[in-house]
Amino acid sequence: MDFLLAFLKSMPSSVAQGLIWGIMSLGVYITYKVLDYADLTVDGSLCTGGAVAAVLIVGGMNPLLALVFAFIAGMLTGLVTGVLHTCFGIPAILSGILTQLALYSINMRIMGKSNVPLSVDQYPLTVSLRYIWPAVLVGIIAVAIVVAALYWFFGTEIGCAIRATGNNQAMARAQGVNTNAMKVLGLVLSNGLVGMAGALYAQYQGSADINMGRGAIVIGLASVIVGEVVFGNRFNFAYRLASIAGGSIIYYIVIAFVVQCGMPTQDLKLFSALTVAVFLALPYLRGKYFKKSVQKKKGGRTDA
Repeated sequence: MDFLLAFLKSMPSSVAQGLIWGIMSLGVYITYKVLDYADLTVDGSLCTGGAVAAVLIVGGMNPLLALVFAFIAGMLTGLVTGVLHTCFGIPAILSGILTQLALYSINMRIMGKSNVPLSVDQYPLTVSLRYIWPAVLVGIIAVAIVVAALYWFFGTEIGCAIRATGNNQAMARAQGVNTNAMKVLGLVLSNGLVGMAGALYAQYQGSADINMGRGAIVIGLASVIVGEVVFGNRFNFAYRLASIAGGSIIYYIVIAFVVQCGMPTQDLKLFSALTVAVFLALPYLRGKYFKKSVQKKKGGRTDA
């Protein structure tokens, strides 16, 4: 009974955190699913957004306006990754790793130290861990705005060009699409969302920390895969975008559950990696073995 009560008490916090990280996961979705680009910049750009917002808020800027500058800072990190890949021919995964590595030093320069505290008693923060239900409400509004904006954008000519680039680069080029420009634009938009999520998360946890983005790509991938597996792709693009935020909430609820079960916090990264591996393997295994079972029932050959 005590276990159940403790778990239920942790639910609002899990939902609030899931909504904030859901925005980051939407950024991961743009590169991983829409653009078909393995971008590892997010581990650094999340911290960049948090660092920029924290420094600006401490300097007296309105927290909502600080989100805009965090978004811009995230966009710049995506621009660097895109330029490294398209202009200098560096492979996608390596360009993200190089930017991520450089961002560690840049983030330290921005903050001037490894941690910038943000107290809700001192600053009018947009969200805070101390006020969970308002944080949940702000998270819902923020996710709704981001989903609506992305749904509109990817319905425009430029948005469709980005989706075409991810689906089939050769065909997109044949239709006159500048695929390199679309890759850069997709990376800019993706990391802009990640930077904004970092700004919200820094306010939520009460500080911007140099290691706050470590493992962000794993959480983002977990949210994308869990959202697709649980909610499916039965409806339109807006539904698929919203399902990513739903997957992030489910992920954090699961994390809260295993913590209440007694899992040591140092094992959470291992658990996250295993969760991503399982959900990544599920579609492949389901397609492989389910297809074989159907063919056997029909009497067909499995190797045809």
